[in-house]
Amino acid sequence: MTTTSAPVTTSAAGPEIGRTVTAGGIETNVHVLGDPATQPVVLLVHGSGPGVTAYANWRLTMPALAERFCVVAPDMVGFGFTDRPEGFEYSMPSWTAHLVALMDALGIEQADVVGNSFGGGLAASLAVHHPERLRRLVLMGATVSPQRITPGLDAVWGYRPSVENMQALLELFAYDREALGPDLARIRYAASTRPGVQEAFAGMFPAPRQRHLDALTQPIAAIEAIPHRTLVVHGRDDRVIPVESSYALHGLIPDSQLHVFGRCGHWTQIEHADAFNRLVGDFLAAP
Repeated sequence: MTTTSAPVTTSAAGPEIGRTVTAGGIETNVHVLGDPATQPVVLLVHGSGPGVTAYANWRLTMPALAERFCVVAPDMVGFGFTDRPEGFEYSMPSWTAHLVALMDALGIEQADVVGNSFGGGLAASLAVHHPERLRRLVLMGATVSPQRITPGLDAVWGYRPSVENMQALLELFAYDREALGPDLARIRYAASTRPGVQEAFAGMFPAPRQRHLDALTQPIAAIEAIPHRTLVVHGRDDRVIPVESSYALHGLIPDSQLHVFGRCGHWTQIEHADAFNRLVGDFLAAP
C-alpha cells in the first residue's frame, strides 16, 4: 500500500490540532494531556474511517481518562494532520514502527494502549512485536484475528467523497442514526476532502480489499501468545467489524475479559461514552 501526496498544511489551529512531534522523521500531530514523564500513559489509537483524526475518534474519551492518566492520542501517518511523506508505504509494519518512534520521541517506555478498529489491529501488532512497550491492552471493535471482510468495512475503505456517501457511512457506524445530528456528515465530508487526505486514503485500501484486512491481522498463534491483560470491547450491533470477531479474540487471548454493549454499533466510545470511559478507566487503574 504505497501512495504519494504533499505534506499536511493547516491554516488555523482548532481542536483537532495538538502538538507536533517528529517521530521516525515524520511530523506527527499528537494530543498530549498530562505529563508522560510523571504519570502512567494511556495511548489511544484511532480507526481508519475517511477523514478520521485522533480528536474526532477520542474527543469524549481524552478528558475522562486524563483525570487519572497522561493521555496520548496521535494522528497515525496517513491520517488527520500528520504528514504524509511522498512514497510512504502504508502497512502494518510501517504503522507499528511509527507508533514506536512516537513513544520514543515522547520518552514513553511503556504505556497502556487502547485501539479502535484499525487502531486495535495496530495495538495488537505492538503487543506481538514489541511486548515490552505495553502494560495493558484494550481492543475495541478491533481488526486483529483473521476474518472475512464485511460489506460495511468494504464500503468504508471504498469511500468516494460526497456528503451523501459520508452520510451513508455514518449510518453504518452508529446504531442510533438519529444521534448523528444534521451537520456531522457535512463536517466529516469536509475533513475527508482536505488537500491530500482522500489521495492517501484511496491509496491505503484499494480493491480487492480482503487482502488489506488480512495484512492488518495477526496469526492465531501470535494472538494466543499475547501476555498482556486485555479488555476486549465491542458493540453488539456493529456492521463494520462483527461482534463475533471479539468473541474469537476473547477465546484466544489468555488473560482477557470481554464487554459487549447492546444497542451499539462501531462507535462504542461515542455511543456509550460515559460507560465506556468508566469501564476502560477502571480496567487500566485496577491493581
